[in-house]
Amino acid sequence: MDSQEKWNSKYKDRLTKKTEAEPNTRLMMQSGYLTGGGALDIACGLGGNSYYLAEIGYEVTAIDISDVAVDYVQEHATCNKLNITVKTADLTKQTSVFTGRKYDLAVVTYYLDRSLFPLMKEWIKTDGYLFIETFFQNGSSGNQSVSNQYKLESNELLKEFSDWRVLYFEENEQEGRQTIFCQNRR
Repeated sequence: MDSQEKWNSKYKDRLTKKTEAEPNTRLMMQSGYLTGGGALDIACGLGGNSYYLAEIGYEVTAIDISDVAVDYVQEHATCNKLNITVKTADLTKQTSVFTGRKYDLAVVTYYLDRSLFPLMKEWIKTDGYLFIETFFQNGSSGNQSVSNQYKLESNELLKEFSDWRVLYFEENEQEGRQTIFCQNRR
């Protein structure tokens, strides 16, 4: 089973269970900084972050490998008159979908491809923001179903974005997640 088939299967299962797409709680905590413009939701899944951002005034581009997820987000956006453009792309192979565009905000939750870090830095405008939250290797028993290659090392996001203004950072050992919200000051 390739990656697209795997994610299509997961999202079909979630939709069958009628699992609601919810925005990330820590992203919503940054609402004072979120003033609209162009937003990129990388690996958007069923669109919880995309819907939230569109509702607060962003023009959202939502990208995912799963055409099941992308079709669902498109249908929800159309029905609710949300300003969301969707694209199906395997980001391990197709980063050209972003060529020539700069965003005021990029959001990535629970997707990790370190080769995208330098590209994300290019995709975000000066004074724009980046929000990332994903699993990290914390030594506890949490998230054992996730391979270590898809987990951050302790403080990895702080090191990677050390030249950016860090507005929020958290490593939560109980939940096995690392979160950063930072601003491009270049």
